[in-house]
Amino acid sequence: MKILLAGCGDIAQRVPPKMDSSHEFFGLKRQSTILDNGINPLVGDLNDAAGLDHIFREGFDVVVATLTPDSMTKEGYQKAYVNSSAALALAINNAVYKPKLVVWVSSTSVYGQNLGAWVDEDSPASSTAFSGQALRQAEENILALPCATVVVRFSGIYGPGRTRMLDQVLAGVGCADQPEQWGNRIHSEDCAGVIGHLISQNEQQIPLLELYVATDCEPVTQYELRGWLAEKLGVSLVEHQASARSARRCSNKKLLDSGYNFIFPSYREGYSALIKELTL
Repeated sequence: MKILLAGCGDIAQRVPPKMDSSHEFFGLKRQSTILDNGINPLVGDLNDAAGLDHIFREGFDVVVATLTPDSMTKEGYQKAYVNSSAALALAINNAVYKPKLVVWVSSTSVYGQNLGAWVDEDSPASSTAFSGQALRQAEENILALPCATVVVRFSGIYGPGRTRMLDQVLAGVGCADQPEQWGNRIHSEDCAGVIGHLISQNEQQIPLLELYVATDCEPVTQYELRGWLAEKLGVSLVEHQASARSARRCSNKKLLDSGYNFIFPSYREGYSALIKELTL
């Protein structure tokens, strides 16, 4: 099976080891580069519809899109998500050989803050921020495709190279226990694992939902997480002013119901592994 990893960054390059060796992977990036895990590099721009038409002559069975904006601005999100999803949809519609599955990676930020409430796949995507609205428009572009499509909304991704929280705790930055600042996380290895799982389910003709929330099994407050990390790292924290807003808590029940088994079920396992890697 030929799998195109469009926007082939860190998460995408972790996917091949999560699947059996019968699959052939191609990584689409704007510049020529060497990719990990035996991925065949392709050069192309997801905003270039004509260029994508040429690339899709290869005849891919699965397309996985994992995109990152060049800037955290309205224009950056428009280009990375809305424009790219529209160009990708046009290329797939034009392709003689259409993929059997398209996996589009989105974010739980489409839900907005929700003041600590639980959200899942049935909750309204009510974000009023430009980022959330761009992500939602991109999702709609993909879900309208004439083939099987799955949108995966990842929560906060951490792992190697994604150590912002660890860095802050090591610098002694703490927070107050009130108001509660809820957070949701998923390790980058589980991000890749979820993508591989969904592709395998589709390959086995197991029905998939069109949307999954991908987050670990235990939302946690900033206060609790920072305190736990500080104890693990042997550092003291100084309380810093925090925003009065509380983020949502995300449920992964439907992902678990699909049969996915987490590599790192909670922040405890994930951050313990990350701390061990950083201290080797």
